[in-house]
Amino acid sequence: MKLRFALVGCGRIVDKHADALKNHIENAKLVSVCDKIIEKAQKTGEKYGVPYYQSYDEMLSKEDVDVVAILTESGNHAKHAIDIVNKYHKHIVVEKPMALTLDDADNMIETCAKNHVKLFVVKQNRYNLPVIRLRKALDDGRFGKIVLGTVRVRWCRHQKYYDQDSWRGTWALDGGVFTNQASHHIDLLEWMLGDPVSVFAKSRTSLVDIETEDTGVAIITFKSGALGIVEATTATRPKDLEGSLSILGEKGSVVIGGFAVNQTEVWNFENHSPEDDDIDSLTEMPPNVYGFGHVRYLENVCDAIINKKKALVDGMEGRRSLELINAIYESVETGKEVFLQFKPKRCKLGRS
Repeated sequence: MKLRFALVGCGRIVDKHADALKNHIENAKLVSVCDKIIEKAQKTGEKYGVPYYQSYDEMLSKEDVDVVAILTESGNHAKHAIDIVNKYHKHIVVEKPMALTLDDADNMIETCAKNHVKLFVVKQNRYNLPVIRLRKALDDGRFGKIVLGTVRVRWCRHQKYYDQDSWRGTWALDGGVFTNQASHHIDLLEWMLGDPVSVFAKSRTSLVDIETEDTGVAIITFKSGALGIVEATTATRPKDLEGSLSILGEKGSVVIGGFAVNQTEVWNFENHSPEDDDIDSLTEMPPNVYGFGHVRYLENVCDAIINKKKALVDGMEGRRSLELINAIYESVETGKEVFLQFKPKRCKLGRS
């Protein structure tokens, strides 16, 4: 069985989805793409040999589709997902973040449940080989008591990156480095350390002219007692430096570095395990910060639909990191520690 996929939005990320679906996933088939800028749709459609359209309404009225992947501006994810599900009752894959506001995320989850379709939120870094092995070590209890988890996103985005599209770096449609570039890493930290209790954060707009932040730090307290640190910036110069994850526990320490959480730099445990002997083989060298995880992620999507399994990152799981990101911004605006669960009052995400 091959699931038929259509892509909505042909921007920066589209090639990761289109190439995976067209060339690497046995149970998937790319059938069509669309973008409101028809030249973008045409470029992608011709590149991958599929029909292209200017609107998803035209596309979905003509094409036989099982799954729609929404790759549009972050602030439009909810609007597009809800409209497509209500009209066409298709399964939804949505790029990160699933939405900008918690209300929008909740409406997406409710709409998909009501229409008996699945909702998947793209968190491809969970499928990086070093990350998979780290998660197994955690599940096996090899760290003992977790002390500290840290993620660092030190990437480079010049003004020309934000000037490519008017929505980039805006509160209404994008958010800043916490929401865009670091959302994957925040998800990884929360996936490893569990439920957060509170967060205190600060941010700055340092080197570019945008509404939102290009640099920020956050200190997170987790229910387990562990502390977490998020360091995120797109003001690294002159080029990307790292996207890393560190977990420190009473019985071991692991650091996964590289520029896309792709390289095992430290793997130290008190007690040796046979699986420790092949750690170096897990290092991957992707061509860009997106890594190789989209293929593995979309394979999980197909498996979940075809075999009626629970997905690794469904709507509720995607909401968890969005709530933490909202809490980070609430702390930035109030200058105070914010305790989860909470209702955002001063967080600017999703506001014009």
